[in-house]
Amino acid sequence: MQVSPSVRAVQVPDENPMHPVFTTIYLVGKNGAGQALTIDSGEAIDRYRWMLRGYLAAMERAEIALAGLTHHHLDHSGNLRWLREEWKAEIVLSPAARPFLEDKLPETGVRDLAEGQVLQLDGGVRVQVLATPGHSPDSICFYIEDEGVLFTGDTLLGSSTTTVHDLAAYRRSLRRLLELPNLKIICPGHGALVYDPRERLQMYIAHRDERERQILAELAKGGEKTSWEIMLALYPDIDPRLRRAADANVQAHLRQLAAEGRVQVYPGVPKQPAPPTPEEIAEHARREAVKEEAKRIEAEERRAAIAAQENPPTEQWIEPPRYELVGTARE
Repeated sequence: MQVSPSVRAVQVPDENPMHPVFTTIYLVGKNGAGQALTIDSGEAIDRYRWMLRGYLAAMERAEIALAGLTHHHLDHSGNLRWLREEWKAEIVLSPAARPFLEDKLPETGVRDLAEGQVLQLDGGVRVQVLATPGHSPDSICFYIEDEGVLFTGDTLLGSSTTTVHDLAAYRRSLRRLLELPNLKIICPGHGALVYDPRERLQMYIAHRDERERQILAELAKGGEKTSWEIMLALYPDIDPRLRRAADANVQAHLRQLAAEGRVQVYPGVPKQPAPPTPEEIAEHARREAVKEEAKRIEAEERRAAIAAQENPPTEQWIEPPRYELVGTARE
């Protein structure tokens, strides 16, 4: 999907309620002008790789030189190693993402990005790096000011609000994005493109302000409440699969309110997990071995299916049909 002169979107259908409609991998750079930048890479499952490989084969006349990352969550970072191995792309990310990724990064070809840095792509495309923590500690956005295109990862979604780790930082990030010059379109990590970017950013800010008022009103009814009890009162009709995400947002509000001295916190008592039994350790090892064997079989079947395309279908025929031009057939 062509978004702007320098931006294409590879939209991968997604049934996860946390990823409404689809997850998108973006390609940035003039098509046919040499090397391009990808923004995010999807989960480490085949359909993301197939979609990206298929789009590149069918539509692109550029090579992937850089693979950018908006934040460390695995639905955005899962294929970084594959991009390095398959396309020799250099991985570019916030240094704050590294501690979260551990062994998920390739051993070579990884470069840190600095706040305000500009990536110069072939064809004169300039992509600015913006530190926008809040959804996660390492969240960054990419901005092409010349075309007014902002890539937000999960800082702003296309079809819903998002989860927040640090609410104070998140509010500052939203206000910063609202002040960007020439902003025309937001390319989120999930959901539809946003063609009313300033209105949507204002809506996100207003939503968080309203949620804070609702939490304070719920607490004003008296008594001590857990974040889960507050969440159930504020989200009575929420899809049950989203309850923990909603609870995390309530907790983010409560942390900020506590830091501001507006609510009293009574610390809970965490459970101490029991050490695994020998039976549990053995069962975990068995499951991991089964998953690895399944991966091996899937890879073997894919290789066999590809190899089969190179040879005649001898498994279907003792003697295959033959054809000859009419008028020259044997009597």
